[in-house]
Amino acid sequence: MKIVLAQQNYHIGNFELNTEKIISGIQDAIAQEADLVVFSELCVCGYPPRDFLEFEDFINKCYAAIDTIKAYTDRIAVIVGAPCRNPQRDGKDLFNAAWFLHEREVKQVVHKTLLPTYDVFDEYRYFEPAYEWNVIPFKGKKLAVTICEDIWNLGDNPLYRICPMDQLILQQPDVMINISASPFDYDHDQDRKEIIRANVMKYKLPMLYSCTVGSQTEIVFDGGSLVFDAQGNIVKELPYFQEASYTLELDELLQSAKPAPVVAHTPVKELVFDYNIDRIYQALVLGIRDYFGKMGFTKAILGSSGGIDSAVTLAIACEALGKENVRAILLPSPYSTEHSVDDAVALSKNLDNPHDIIRISDIYESFLSTLEPHFKGLPFSLAEENLQSRIRGNLLMALSNKFGYILLNTSNKSELSTGYGTLYGDMAGGLSVLGDVYKMQVYALARYINRDTEIIPANIIDKAPSAELRPNQKDSDSLPDYSILDRILYQYIERRQGPREIISQGFDTALVDRTLKLVNTNEYKRNQFCPIIRVSSKAFGVGRRVPIVGKYLS
Repeated sequence: MKIVLAQQNYHIGNFELNTEKIISGIQDAIAQEADLVVFSELCVCGYPPRDFLEFEDFINKCYAAIDTIKAYTDRIAVIVGAPCRNPQRDGKDLFNAAWFLHEREVKQVVHKTLLPTYDVFDEYRYFEPAYEWNVIPFKGKKLAVTICEDIWNLGDNPLYRICPMDQLILQQPDVMINISASPFDYDHDQDRKEIIRANVMKYKLPMLYSCTVGSQTEIVFDGGSLVFDAQGNIVKELPYFQEASYTLELDELLQSAKPAPVVAHTPVKELVFDYNIDRIYQALVLGIRDYFGKMGFTKAILGSSGGIDSAVTLAIACEALGKENVRAILLPSPYSTEHSVDDAVALSKNLDNPHDIIRISDIYESFLSTLEPHFKGLPFSLAEENLQSRIRGNLLMALSNKFGYILLNTSNKSELSTGYGTLYGDMAGGLSVLGDVYKMQVYALARYINRDTEIIPANIIDKAPSAELRPNQKDSDSLPDYSILDRILYQYIERRQGPREIISQGFDTALVDRTLKLVNTNEYKRNQFCPIIRVSSKAFGVGRRVPIVGKYLS
């Protein structure tokens, strides 16, 4: 039996596009004389559809797409992911399902059993878990088909009470097939390989793992579909961050007798600043490119300060959208140094992207003059600093409105964690590029961007970071050294360690207490922030739900 894995990039709710992609994948598989082509989880509607699933019209379109697709299955069998209605009154109205189509008919539908409801996942909100499990008979073989989370319930502390494969293995299947929409984070590809290998070793069967690729708002799917033999060897690993397909002969896979591999992987338990930095870069590029492409946007704008964050954002955006489609606006205030302006100009010359300089000194002085009688002679403070940031935000948004640009936000995760940003100023934007990237990782991205030639001027990388909102200002005036701060933040945010656990790792008690208080008391700022491209296991946004009004550690 010849099987094709189709790794494709879908668009949530774009039924016409998704159906065309699936049909094209079917036709390519037919051209290779394949017997079966396997697509990914909820590929018909795109993942995650979220509250679109509550609209009957949306589900009707899913069913209409299935009807269209099955017309192409007279010469080949197809596995696609789509919602399926629950015929019983009890329970949720829908199943997350894998549809097995052949001979222009729906031959069988497999329901997802394990419904993740954590981090960015909220499937139990919409779906009913499966209550029966059956293999799919096809061409003399038995296919054990599961959906994404269904294979993740192994280990010392399982999240669910049942493993679907424990039920399916009783029917003596020949191969496991898992269709998935598994989001990227910079350690997740190793986690996937480990869990697939654990299933293979437990059930003594090969596995075909078909994963989607592409970005959906904040979530990036990196592909990397896999074929494992029954000994736990990786037979094929598809490319990351791009569409691809792979054709295999199932009989050859079943006959594979390679020795079992020796595999060691230590999960990341502390922040390694340059870990998988190439993958993070690729995820950010894809995140920008798909956000713009799927939303119908073409051009971006951002404030270019001569600092490391805006420099890295600009370089990534030029890679994602094309240098001619990214406009950098330099907005020096009375406290901006000329070398920062020179650095920003040099960066745009290196990238060959359009840039403008709009000095804000006159506007700033006008604001101060207007506010002077109302400020009542109080000394210079955050109010005057934030005025400069909000003036910049206003100008950038004005240009955005006038010319149809999307404003890219340049704040990093260290700043967002600690509230080191101005609402309606430098926190403005339509998409956050670096909001899930700690400051030290931003530096690692800069070095990666410069790996072949100097794109980001060395002075931008080497100088001390500063908001330049008052004379001789440095980030270190308000925040601890980033190399220490980022490690504390990682332990609290990604690893959910409490103050005692973090202090026990050797961090200063007062610094830990202050840092965690900053994180929790600034939730109100992040709650008003734009979507953040997710690259870690715990990003700010839909995957992290923390009360704004709360006393814990604040």
